Amino acid sequence: MKYKTLLLTSLLLLVGHVAQAEQIGSVDTVFKIFGPDHKIVVEAFDDPDVKNVTCYVSRAKTGGIKGGLGLAEDTSDAAISCQQVGPVELSDKIKNGKSQGDVVFQKRTSLVFKKLQVVRFYDAKRNTLAYLAYSDKVVEGSPKNAISAVPIMPWH
Repeated sequence: MKYKTLLLTSLLLLVGHVAQAEQIGSVDTVFKIFGPDHKIVVEAFDDPDVKNVTCYVSRAKTGGIKGGLGLAEDTSDAAISCQQVGPVELSDKIKNGKSQGDVVFQKRTSLVFKKLQVVRFYDAKRNTLAYLAYSDKVVEGSPKNAISAVPIMPWH
């Protein structure tokens, strides 16, 4: 019982540091007679550990009956663009190099086993944040990925 409580607490702490996205818009790509159309969805999220960095992710969303019920598996297609929107403030954890490859965003793209993830890396030598978007699956992930870099500049 202790192990289950510890596991649940750990998962809740991990989820607490993952950003929540806000849908900015979408476009239909395939008309479906039954259920919603296939779409490309554009979402924005703020990096939870870096003040004033916002990322925009576009991703495929499967429609139809299965998509409408949340049973469809979305494709691994996604793009990302991140920008500095004000004076950037890095946490001490990032500055000290103890925060490499942190998941800053996750979105479920199938009923159980597949998700889109955005991972942040800090390149101290170039004073830049790199954000990698990719899709993974329990059995077999996808090599499709996208990257965006945010040079940390003085804000005027």
